[in-house]
Amino acid sequence: MDKSEPQRDKPASQLIDERIAELGGWRGAALAKMRALIREADPEVAEEWKWRVPVWSHAGILCTGEAYKSAVKLTFAKGAALDDPTGLFNSSLEGNVRRAIDISEGEAIDEEAFKALIRAAVALNSAKPAARR
Repeated sequence: MDKSEPQRDKPASQLIDERIAELGGWRGAALAKMRALIREADPEVAEEWKWRVPVWSHAGILCTGEAYKSAVKLTFAKGAALDDPTGLFNSSLEGNVRRAIDISEGEAIDEEAFKALIRAAVALNSAKPAARR
């Protein structure tokens, strides 16, 4: 199948499984690990496939998971609005909205801090917008 063609006939979870398998090596393992942590932090998370990348949502996009040659990148849609006391965000720091976590080969991530970020993103997405005056 041509990779540029949308794969509308497959569920997002299967497309994410296929992406992890396609990556293989440390990048596949890292993306699989982060996916598991996202699911642990939010058992109600929805997995989607947009822009040819995995997307995790709950009342809006939480984060995307992309793989590059030297990093697996988790980009939080509203990361700039999240408290990050342990400093997990290490990429896309200059923007006003998004923040990202780049994970390099062999790098460990603070799993509890990551799950706290996921839960904070869910809370932010689920908060009711302030009433207009």
